[in-house]
Amino acid sequence: MSVGLLGRKIGMTTVITEDGTAVPVTVLEVGPCTVLQLRTLERDGYEAVQLGFADKLSRKDVERAPEKRLRSRASRSERGQVVLLNSKRQKRRKEGGLEAGPRANCEPQQFIREFRTDGEEHGCEVGKVLQADVFEGVKRVDVVGTSKGRGTAGVMKRHNYSGQRATHGVKKVHRHAGGIGQGTDPSRVWKGKRMAGQYGNARSTMRNLLVHKIDKDSNMLLVRGAVPGANGGFVIIRKAT
Repeated sequence: MSVGLLGRKIGMTTVITEDGTAVPVTVLEVGPCTVLQLRTLERDGYEAVQLGFADKLSRKDVERAPEKRLRSRASRSERGQVVLLNSKRQKRRKEGGLEAGPRANCEPQQFIREFRTDGEEHGCEVGKVLQADVFEGVKRVDVVGTSKGRGTAGVMKRHNYSGQRATHGVKKVHRHAGGIGQGTDPSRVWKGKRMAGQYGNARSTMRNLLVHKIDKDSNMLLVRGAVPGANGGFVIIRKAT
């Protein structure tokens, strides 16, 4: 299976197994995901399935004005990705013999990603909705997310440095990195030296997470272990490679 799902991290909890073992699991909301586009080798140069997750409009907006749906929150290009707008440009292309591709006819999606297929059979078509049952029979998955951003951090927090001594002339530099290289030779700092800087807010992948349970009714997936990112953050779930 080359196509996975998009979802959202709900949080962590503990599950007690039949033998009394406490298992830490992360609860993921997976789907429903709508197939927005199918990339082809002839048109795009590669083959992939583009999925969308979570409507661009929040629940509060829909409850506040259900008749308007507040489409102004999505740009015209985002709306044109999921439904034909019959714009002047599309009319000119149609007159020139270029038919517009199929649309999913759904709300503009908030989280959009692609899964490369490269000739594999995926059985997807534009407008199809994928749910948690995609992972039925899958034992392990890879989860891709964005780690928590911690801003600019020092070497002790960012790289787990031990810091400097609190004696023998060390004064007001106890959390500093210390020496960062040699002297005359090579007269420079080696590339890749671990220093203070931006920590977190980067793409992170947790591999081979054991699937503990699949709840098809609520589209919830329980995986053993931790998943990168804060609660509510978007994640990509795919079969472990």
